[in-house]
Amino acid sequence: MADGQKAAAAKRVRAAKPAPSLYVRPPKAPYATDFTRSRGRLYPEPESRTRTPFERDRDRIVHSSAFRRLRGKTQVFVAHEGDHYRTRLTHSLEVAQIARSVARVMGLDDDLAETLGIAHDLGHPPFGHTGEDVLDACMEGYLGFDHNAQTLRVLTKLERKYPAFDGLNLTWETLEGVVKHNGPLIRYGAALKDLPVAIQEYVATHDLELESWPSLEAQVAAHADDVAYNNHDIDDGLRAGLFSLTELREEVPMVERVLATVEKDYPGIDAFRLAAETIRRLIGVWIDDLVWETGNRIAAAKPKSVDDVRAAGQPLVGFSDVMNENQAVLRRFLMARMYRHWKVNRSRSHAKRIIRELFELLLSEPELLPPTWQQGGDGPRGQRTARRVCDYIAGMTDDYAIDEHKRLFNLER
Repeated sequence: MADGQKAAAAKRVRAAKPAPSLYVRPPKAPYATDFTRSRGRLYPEPESRTRTPFERDRDRIVHSSAFRRLRGKTQVFVAHEGDHYRTRLTHSLEVAQIARSVARVMGLDDDLAETLGIAHDLGHPPFGHTGEDVLDACMEGYLGFDHNAQTLRVLTKLERKYPAFDGLNLTWETLEGVVKHNGPLIRYGAALKDLPVAIQEYVATHDLELESWPSLEAQVAAHADDVAYNNHDIDDGLRAGLFSLTELREEVPMVERVLATVEKDYPGIDAFRLAAETIRRLIGVWIDDLVWETGNRIAAAKPKSVDDVRAAGQPLVGFSDVMNENQAVLRRFLMARMYRHWKVNRSRSHAKRIIRELFELLLSEPELLPPTWQQGGDGPRGQRTARRVCDYIAGMTDDYAIDEHKRLFNLER
């Protein structure tokens, strides 16, 4: 933006008369999760004097090793490819912020929604969904790998810092939301035996009611995930030069409509600011639609408690049909122009080899594992080593996986 344009824009901002805030915090809805009626923790603990149970859950997650490692795990790009692209950590923070804002305006427990946004990606291995696909293939004969089940495993078993229990001993509501945020796990003919083994084992001692819908806070967090990645993938794709703003506006009508409003409000705006303001407004459009459509569903279902939400038989949080259509168009564009771009394919191919070769070597020679990973493990004896290797690799950052592969396969290291 030229200096004259900047000055004109600044003058408009200064000339605007201060107005009282339009925001009024809604009262808690009767169908919100009530922290005073939490079902508690698997291992009883004294309650905090300064935090609600869900705030306490959030804080335990933020201070966990698994959460810190998210800074080195990618969404689409490999971590070392640039400092400006999203990682699992920045994505989780964006999801938590959106979930908290949406939950608050709906009169829900925003601490629980934020906690679920913070926690939802803890089980992802290095190299995004590519890493997950390869680990699942490697574990085909050893009960498989699923990132959502791995998140539960991290929260209930693999984090080991408390003297009285493994895991973080989070509340029932947080664990329910982590496992079921996309809906019931037992439905449409599915059975418990069809689920990942980590979930089967945990619910044997702590029933998370897998056949019911989760709380509204969990449903909000799941859709906040959609809002975040839809829009930050646009940002990352533009920054990486995988597609242009012109291509995006030509092929995605929703983006064109929003982008046109930015150009109207700020004639001559430079391309970088144009993209940033368009993405900011797109997030607002998605959130407004989510709040509007959810309000309609709640009005029709008339839930009077969180138990009514769980028994509703359908999701009460969601986007409108129009927004789902817009989202489908955008996802098709991103699939063709970003997720299957030849540069991303090359990184994905490299990542596949790293994960597969690490797994095969460590499974055949488990004595190469660090000492803390050479003992223990879950499942039948023949599966214990495979699960230890899987847990070890799943916890790696992108750069650590790359370096560990070099240490084990490159004699010059």
